[in-house]
Amino acid sequence: MMSRGYHTSWSVPPEHREDSAYRAAGRRMDFAQAVYERRSVLGLSSAELADRAGMSEQDIERIEESGVDPTLELIECLAEALQAGALIDPRATPEFRFESRAA
Repeated sequence: MMSRGYHTSWSVPPEHREDSAYRAAGRRMDFAQAVYERRSVLGLSSAELADRAGMSEQDIERIEESGVDPTLELIECLAEALQAGALIDPRATPEFRFESRAA
């Protein structure tokens, strides 16, 4: 008999999706992913982005590990360093992304 494998799936109850802590964690994850993706598109290391943003490399790593809440000041700072505009839409998935500025 062949094994079909073991896979775990996560199911989040609808009432938890509206919990403020759950939503905050989702925002941090979307922000982290957006920073990482834009940094990668530009071909920057975390040290180079940190230098552009006037931050430490550890700060960038914490952001990309979803360890930092995206404040308006931080979003503005990183948007400038990433030469991008920041788009936030709570109805979309992901809620946050950076896009190249129009030429």
